[in-house]
Amino acid sequence: METKKRFKVPAWLRNKYIVAGILFITWIVFLDRHNFLSQYELHSEVNQLENQKAFYKQEIDRARQDQFELLSSPEKLEKFAREQYRMKKDDEDLFIVPVPPKAD
Repeated sequence: METKKRFKVPAWLRNKYIVAGILFITWIVFLDRHNFLSQYELHSEVNQLENQKAFYKQEIDRARQDQFELLSSPEKLEKFAREQYRMKKDDEDLFIVPVPPKAD
């Protein structure tokens, strides 16, 4: 007569509290809506948005400084209008020379 070998379950796996704890931790880590992976993605997104916020604050400060310089000096305002908007005086001719793009 052959004896069947039974797989012996360790004692700590027979404890219902340990099994419930393992299932709970597994649920929280992998299956929950607020699992570790989604929390990491959200943290990365927050860091990216904070970097964008800092960049745009710098751009706003630079634009305000440019605005102050343009409004404080008529010469700078005239230069800006001529360069950016191609404005000219009545007795001037304006020639636009296209610049070819740089080859990388």
